[in-house]
Amino acid sequence: MSLKKEGVAYMNLSEKRIVVTGGAGFLGKHVVEELHLKQCQHVYVPRSRDFDLRKENDIRHMLQAFKPEIIIHLAAVVGGIGANQKNPGKFFYDNLIMGTQLIEQARLFGVEKFVAIGTICSYPKFATVPFMEEDLWSGYPEETNAPYGMAKKMMLVQSQAYREQYGFNSIYLLPVNLYGPHDNFDLETSHVIPAIIRKCVEAKQRKEEQIVLWGTGNVTREFIYVEDAARAIVSATECFNASDPINIGSGEETTIRHLAETIQQLCGYKGQIVWDASKPDGQPRRQLDTRKAKAAFGFEASTPLLSGLQKTIEWYCQHALGNEVKAP
Repeated sequence: MSLKKEGVAYMNLSEKRIVVTGGAGFLGKHVVEELHLKQCQHVYVPRSRDFDLRKENDIRHMLQAFKPEIIIHLAAVVGGIGANQKNPGKFFYDNLIMGTQLIEQARLFGVEKFVAIGTICSYPKFATVPFMEEDLWSGYPEETNAPYGMAKKMMLVQSQAYREQYGFNSIYLLPVNLYGPHDNFDLETSHVIPAIIRKCVEAKQRKEEQIVLWGTGNVTREFIYVEDAARAIVSATECFNASDPINIGSGEETTIRHLAETIQQLCGYKGQIVWDASKPDGQPRRQLDTRKAKAAFGFEASTPLLSGLQKTIEWYCQHALGNEVKAP
């Protein structure tokens, strides 16, 4: 059922059957929680042990089991720069095949709406800052992220093609770097914020004199607190019905060096930060133009980076390595 809310076509999600792939993961936990806050009664989270979304038959069985009217596709095989360097083929294939087959089978099954979650890694390496959705095809992505970024970008191509040929209602959202509670703090596969938090907390515990971080620290990034991103995804599911890519971000750009120093201070770590410039920095700059999200479905991030970092550090200290660590 679609309603009108402040002049925008609005889908009441409360009675919809909603599948959230990757719903047990970092972003997924928060999206599921946001759906429950919206009083959604029928939210389903397929688990990889039951349904391998790289396999067509498993996707069909999942659709038959849950009979979704809406799919929010968050499942991804992803990691930081190191993980991307080690697994370019796997990251390309797994993400491409999941997205392509899931959208096709959702169309054949008659799913009412498909919400595809892309990645900021799809933008060109030297895109004009702030990144505008129109610049998505103006160059090749940064090399370490390119296989993953290109695989996820194919969902945009498929979304637009399927809307044109089949009238399939699929939308495509591009969240910037996420952080927050339930993030992945494994140093082999984590992204920059959880990695720095863990290094600072452990170095403080062990009374180590220094920590080593990858790169020069001079590149910039934008981050969005995971609860804000979840709210954006659910709002878009309710109110947005076009296949144009939409950026999801905070609009707040910071250097990795400043980020690391801020985390160091919040963690109470007094040691030295050493930058290993032999390791890659990744994309030179990242900042999104977020005006379309505000215009299309009224989204603006509400959690400043400092506040979000404090919450994330507190969460990690309460869950670190299965043992409670006293927060700074």
